[in-house]
Amino acid sequence: MAIMLPTARRKDGEEQPYIPLGIFKLRLPFVHWGVEISEVLQAMVMFVSGMGAIAALQDVFGMSFEVALTIVCFHELTYCLHQILGDPVIPGWISPALPLMVTFITSFSSMGDRIHALIATQLMVGVLFFILGITGVAQKLLNIVPKPLQAGIILGAGISAIIGKYCFSPTGTGFNSYPFSITVGGLFALYMLYSSGFHEKVADNPGSFFAKVANYGIMPGVGVGIIVGWIVGEIPLPQFQPGLFFIPHVSTVFKTYSIFGAGIPPLEIWLKVLPMAVVAYIIAFGDMIIGRTVVQEANTFRPDEKIDCDANRLNLLCAIRNFLEGCFAPTITLAGPLWAAMAISVSERYKLGRKAMDSIFGGAGSFNIMKFLSCLILPLVCIFKPALPVALSLTNHQC
Repeated sequence: MAIMLPTARRKDGEEQPYIPLGIFKLRLPFVHWGVEISEVLQAMVMFVSGMGAIAALQDVFGMSFEVALTIVCFHELTYCLHQILGDPVIPGWISPALPLMVTFITSFSSMGDRIHALIATQLMVGVLFFILGITGVAQKLLNIVPKPLQAGIILGAGISAIIGKYCFSPTGTGFNSYPFSITVGGLFALYMLYSSGFHEKVADNPGSFFAKVANYGIMPGVGVGIIVGWIVGEIPLPQFQPGLFFIPHVSTVFKTYSIFGAGIPPLEIWLKVLPMAVVAYIIAFGDMIIGRTVVQEANTFRPDEKIDCDANRLNLLCAIRNFLEGCFAPTITLAGPLWAAMAISVSERYKLGRKAMDSIFGGAGSFNIMKFLSCLILPLVCIFKPALPVALSLTNHQC
């Protein structure tokens, strides 16, 4: 049951209330959609997947945990723009591009060039999202890019993830450092994600324990991997710090990693990052198609709500996020249009009816806002901090 004000209630068959802002539709929590407790609780565990970016930021840029967490917090905050401005999809990283980004950024020898390359790449990706969103030619681009090329890029990204430093590279920080954690967690995740037998159990018993586990996507695999790591001693037990809330290191990020502190990247950097930005967008566009399909398919089960799923709006929101992050707190994961596991999880619960979830905006919005807030809750952060390399490895090799 959603917690909301009377202003958030809609009649059957209508769109969720909003304030029109051009192509955007302003919807505020409680006021225009209800807060869903189930998604709030999920977010308090699932936020560890987003924190997995900390390990990559530390490895590539040598930044402290606190600085990397500050960047992740800003990234998580920008997620909240989607439901607030009218998009029903749960956004995420451009995940298959992460191993490509790590390889690309580390090809620059100096730390200054690496920071400039990251800033330029994220801003360039933002430009592509903006142009294709404002002109409405995103679908035409997908038609121009041959399907075999799209498949090859995604397959290549997956192979790069498997052989990269966060998975099976003998000199990396993946399987070589956490063999039991990654093996058990990875097999568990693969079983849940790709086993036809498991999917049959879920389909036959939608209210069963297996179905509830399936709703959490890759997170049960990450959780199992972390527990195994604790048991065998691969992952240190959490060490709690005094205090309830994390205070972001905004000043350090602004002075060192923002475009205002690091400066505008030189022209040669912009030219070098252009191919990487194009590849990242092509990967992200595939995610946009998947996200729209998930929402539209779920909406067929719920005639009580009219959902406006606009690809141009989604492009513009991704552009805004990449611009904001690229200027103030660039992240190597980039700002993508879809977190498939959670988008599917929310849509599956949405299909159960209005009593289960009043509006898809309430489910997705509650999850995104709580996921951001969880990054600021210090005890939660401390629990998962030692396990971040395992979380990143498992997330990578499931791509």
